[in-house]
Amino acid sequence: MGNSLFKVALVTVSAAVTILCAPANAATITATAQASVVKPLTLTSLQSMDFGTITLGPGTWSNSTVSLTQAGTLSCGANLICTGAPVVAQFNVSGSKSNTVVISAPNVTLTNQSDSTKTLQLTLNSPTTITLTNSGAPGNNFSVGGSIILSSTTADGTYSGTINITANYQ
Repeated sequence: MGNSLFKVALVTVSAAVTILCAPANAATITATAQASVVKPLTLTSLQSMDFGTITLGPGTWSNSTVSLTQAGTLSCGANLICTGAPVVAQFNVSGSKSNTVVISAPNVTLTNQSDSTKTLQLTLNSPTTITLTNSGAPGNNFSVGGSIILSSTTADGTYSGTINITANYQ
């Protein structure tokens, strides 16, 4: 009896070793790897923005807007007279063809050149994205417009500020 118990235990251990040592069913799968290489973006300023001359009308008033579209159309708000030749800011961006570039154009503080305590807020209007139509030169030109809000108490003088444009691949 003791011998048969030993045989059953030996058979059980032998079966367990066979199960543990059986080769596993191997699985193989493939995946692809890729790297997208693009030319560095180059951003160039071609032309500065100019609203021309804005003459304040008489009386007491506020919140009159002067707007310059990306296409160069000037709108002069109530109580204002706009003269001169308005000019949009223009830039050029170049990189790799068919890639989308995100344009960032934060607002600008314009400072009165005669009295630095007097400022105006220039809210820029730019394209949000550009799809590059070629690689490298000549790149793609784009225009930036903007708007300023004036009141009867706006100090006279020339207001100036720096437009900071950023371009990044999407």
